[in-house]
Amino acid sequence: MDVGGSSIREFQEGDEPAVVGVWHRSGKARYTFLPTWQEFTLDTARKVFREVIRPKCHIWVGTRDYQIVAYLAMKGSYIDRMYVDPNEWRKGWGTRLVEFAKNLSPDGLELHTHQQNVVARAFYERHGFIAVKFGTSPPPECAPDVEYHWRPA
Repeated sequence: MDVGGSSIREFQEGDEPAVVGVWHRSGKARYTFLPTWQEFTLDTARKVFREVIRPKCHIWVGTRDYQIVAYLAMKGSYIDRMYVDPNEWRKGWGTRLVEFAKNLSPDGLELHTHQQNVVARAFYERHGFIAVKFGTSPPPECAPDVEYHWRPA
């Protein structure tokens, strides 16, 4: 999917440093309410990405002028991760990635986000996701979260 110098493509070997950088910068900027995220180092992010995310998820990257600025990681119909570099916030990447995910999984999508992440919650709700369950995220965060589902009309 290519739109005016921007595209979404499958993750490729060699993308890992840029993807981890996007994830780390975005998490640090957005999750100011999570002490575990503020202590999360780039080295730890590399390790988690390599050992947890890559082996379990199908990953796509958003690029602008051939630079990775966003990524989407999915396990089937579950959006496991979706991050946009802070420099690219409010430029349509979230919408593009959600629409891309809906096309990949037209029967529905699921995801979790933190209850305190009001920006993400409002975003998902604008895109038709419904909160179905409130709970607590797994360690190390153990923070209040919310499960969202999107189902086609």
